[in-house]
Amino acid sequence: MPIYSSSDSDNSLHKGSTRLFGRQRPLHETLGGGKVADVLLWKDKAVSGWMLIGATLIWFLFEVAEYHFITLMCHVILVLMFIIFIWSNIAPLVQRDPPRAHEFLLSESSCKYAFSKVNSILVKLYDLSCGRDWKLFFAVIGFLWVLSIVGNYVNSHNLLYFVFICLETLPALYERYEREVDYMAERGSQDVKKLYNKFDSRVLAKIPRGPVKEKRHK
Repeated sequence: MPIYSSSDSDNSLHKGSTRLFGRQRPLHETLGGGKVADVLLWKDKAVSGWMLIGATLIWFLFEVAEYHFITLMCHVILVLMFIIFIWSNIAPLVQRDPPRAHEFLLSESSCKYAFSKVNSILVKLYDLSCGRDWKLFFAVIGFLWVLSIVGNYVNSHNLLYFVFICLETLPALYERYEREVDYMAERGSQDVKKLYNKFDSRVLAKIPRGPVKEKRHK
């Protein structure tokens, strides 16, 4: 027997439902509101697409072509050296400037941004390990424990690629179908609560319990 009628579901969908995980801010702000959020939500389709292609290529090289990391790095460096060598020697013949060293250097701003993100993660991990948020502390421990078990049965390359694909696709799909997903999540939560209340009233409440012994005071 269904818990909800069709009229109730239609009215709830039109009125709107509670956001997933009790979220109050828009999804873009929840994900940080910066370049990372733009990539995850495909606001910048060129960057998101190239990252997806690059991750797929890396997964293909390691998992399908069975490249080793050292072998791949050596081949990449050899190709870059070969390209620079040809470019430097042909540039004067075609009246073009040869490549310069600073064109291959990483910008200082990008390095600072990467190190700042790593440091912020380390600070959050330290605060979490101090036990300031017990719920989040045990949630992270449980997640890491489950992840360690999954790592014993799943190849690391496949697991990382699967996580990356989920990060690249699920936020964008959720933003597109946010109204429907929130409605289904709220409906499922209400179903679970009603089923638990029935189980509590029909099973748990009928379990006989012994009398509570009163403590004797001397």
